[in-house]
Amino acid sequence: MEPPHTPSPLTEQDRDIADAVARESPRLRNFIRRRVIDQDEAEDILQDVFEELVETWRLPEPIEQVGAWLFRVARNRIIDRFRKKKEAPLPDAIDTDGPGGEYRLDLALPSPDAGPEAAYARAALLDTLRAALDELPATQREVFVAHELDGHSFKELAAATGVGVNTLLARKRYAVLHLRKRLQSSYDGPEI
Repeated sequence: MEPPHTPSPLTEQDRDIADAVARESPRLRNFIRRRVIDQDEAEDILQDVFEELVETWRLPEPIEQVGAWLFRVARNRIIDRFRKKKEAPLPDAIDTDGPGGEYRLDLALPSPDAGPEAAYARAALLDTLRAALDELPATQREVFVAHELDGHSFKELAAATGVGVNTLLARKRYAVLHLRKRLQSSYDGPEI
């Protein structure tokens, strides 16, 4: 009869890795969860970061500041995941009853009938959007509102205003960039 297999004792390197993971895990998990909406995806990123830590720890060059290194790797993993995703309208924001299945901003917001938390979130997002729209130059704001909120095509806007389609597209692009930057904090929370 063979003696039961006893696990080999942890090496000093293994203990150092385990200590680093235990020490940094709560802060790193919170950091990732504030930036990634899908909690399963956030946990995947956390595990990827720790896997990379183990691989890198075993290299001859030591990691000087483990905490800073982990947050840098986590930030890079988050950016990589978002780059891989294609930007597409939210499925719930498509008006399947309207002509052509158009994207509607009002459908992307939380429903006011979904309870007090959803109503509060909707009001807060709309207030932030209004403030961000007010910051835009009038020409950019008008194009954004006419196209996104009122549903006018660029051809219709060009015919009504006498401004070229390419100019209207550029104005809307600048508006979207500003709004995205301004509204990002509503989704991400404050930076560390």
